[in-house]
Order: sequence, then C-alpha cells, then structure tokens
Amino acid sequence: MIKVLICDDQIMVCEGLKTILSNADAGIEVVGMAQDGAEALDLVPKVAPDVILMDLKMPVMNGVQATQHIREAYPEVNVLILTTYDDDAWVFDAIRAGAQGYILKDANQEDLVKAIVETAAGRTPVDPAIAGKLFNRVAHHPPDRDTTLMDKLSPRERELLSLLAKGITNTEIAARLFLSEGTVRNYLSSVFNKLGVTDRTQAAILAIQHGLVDSDD
Repeated sequence: MIKVLICDDQIMVCEGLKTILSNADAGIEVVGMAQDGAEALDLVPKVAPDVILMDLKMPVMNGVQATQHIREAYPEVNVLILTTYDDDAWVFDAIRAGAQGYILKDANQEDLVKAIVETAAGRTPVDPAIAGKLFNRVAHHPPDRDTTLMDKLSPRERELLSLLAKGITNTEIAARLFLSEGTVRNYLSSVFNKLGVTDRTQAAILAIQHGLVDSDD
C-alpha cells in the first residue's frame, strides 16, 4: 500500500484528489491532507507517508520551502510536485529543494496515479512539458561546473549513476548488475557524496549534464 499525503491550499482540490486516488486500483491510501507546507511538515511524523503530493504556491510555507524541510528531516519521504505552475523558477527551485518528480494538474488520472507509483518506487516522473524545460536548460544554459567531476567516480559508480538517471529503481539496478540492493545503496551513497548532492534527482541532472545519459534514452 502506498501512503499518500496531499498538500494543497484548496480544500476542494484535496477532497477531489482523495476521491480519485482512493478509487484508483493501484494500492494507494490517502493518509492525510494539509493546506500549507507547515501543516504538511507537522503531519509527516504522524501519518508516515510514502509520497507527498505537493502544491507550490501556498500560504504560510510554500511547496518549495516545505519540500526542502521535509527532505532534510525525513529523507525517506518522497515528494511529488503537483501544481499548475510550469514557470522555470518554480521548476528548478523545486528540484533543488529535493522534489523527486514534477507533474502538472492538467495530467489525466492515469498519468497521476502512474507518477505516484513511480515516485514511491524511487523513480523521477516528470511531466513532458517540464522535461522539455529541463533538457532545454541543460542543452542551452549549462551552469558553470567542474568538468572533471565524473572522474571522481569509479567505472561501476558511473554505470549505476547512468541507470539511476534513466529512472531505474534500486531493485532493478541490483537485478541488472547482479548486486544486492544493499550494495547498490552503498554505491549510490558514495556517488552522492562524491558529487556533492543529496538525492536522486540532483544526481540524475548532473548525469545528464555530464553526458552519462542523453534525452533519447
């Protein structure tokens, strides 16, 4: 069962999402609803969600701030942004805060449920419109970076990072490379430390920027 916490300042949106997800045949249970980021942060230890559906523009504490606080305090909790905002600033701020995925509210029910399932499994689902922005930023506005960064990784670590960047879960990586899941976690922990990142999304973006995976994969 995937436990989901919904965070949106519109109570009607929360109720609508709860109805949709509760009726979906995907093993999803809505364990709580919050109307701002601060309330979501308070609820996390009480309801122990696997995934938080996080809106962005909210009073008290917005979704970017809430995502950062939650990911720092509860790194095992996955945050999936669900919003109407596709502005570049919101997208990149949310990713930097630690969001694992970014879906727009006009996504159909099937895509939303799929994104939740993928997020719970450690994948990084991104709305096609948002994916285009990410690849455009990487292709046309590359940030200043250490071009030798990937040289810090061993060949095996580079291989794992490449698979991670394609959205492959730890379980699937372990099966593909004939490793235990514990060994995969240890490798990825080493990769994150060497790259100076804290989560899979940040690592995946660096992998794309440094050519370990391209937009056609």
